[in-house]
Amino acid sequence: MTSLSGNWADSPSSEQKQRRTGIRILLVVISSLFFLFFVAYMIRAQLSDWEHLSAPWKPLEQSQLLRLNTLWLLLASVCIQYARVQSRKVDRGEQEHQKIYGAASFSLLSAGVFAMLFLAGQLLLWQQLTELGYGVAGNPANSFFFVLTGLHGLHLAAGLALWLRAVLRVAQGAPMSIAATTIDLCAIYWHYLLALWLLLYALLTSSPESYAAFARMCGL
Repeated sequence: MTSLSGNWADSPSSEQKQRRTGIRILLVVISSLFFLFFVAYMIRAQLSDWEHLSAPWKPLEQSQLLRLNTLWLLLASVCIQYARVQSRKVDRGEQEHQKIYGAASFSLLSAGVFAMLFLAGQLLLWQQLTELGYGVAGNPANSFFFVLTGLHGLHLAAGLALWLRAVLRVAQGAPMSIAATTIDLCAIYWHYLLALWLLLYALLTSSPESYAAFARMCGL
């Protein structure tokens, strides 16, 4: 496996700039969508029939799986960032080329594995909630939980498609400079999804008192 000369990180092409701009526009659209859901969530949570899943006797208060899933997503983001950094080093002609290439490839694969563990964990959490009687139609709070986590999961699955493209390029022996563009976009997207998930986690696991205080601050 050989690398092309040149510094991708310092001299991005016009096409690479366009792709970065495109994914940033996509993130703005996704942010707008989730913002509307957040507002709807806060408004709906003020009604009397809302049963918080984060209340002391509710499943999210004791859910270790939700915390474990958060760890998987964090590790996926760390690994894709490491692959991003290493993929740039290869094209700068630094020493120990094969070692750096191997580290980038391993980190890239690890990122995908951790992301898939997150999705599998979310599906398992859904199953557990359903078995405990907290299905999607049980209460408005349940419905919002499934919708918000489901939308986030779908966006991460789309990110895995981008990740798979980078993996296939590396597996086919393409120079890391070719895969680096896709890895860079994947890293931007996954870091965003991690930040979005942390916001979702805070929203879904906050206490009823926190919801009420925040709603008063926002005039809801």
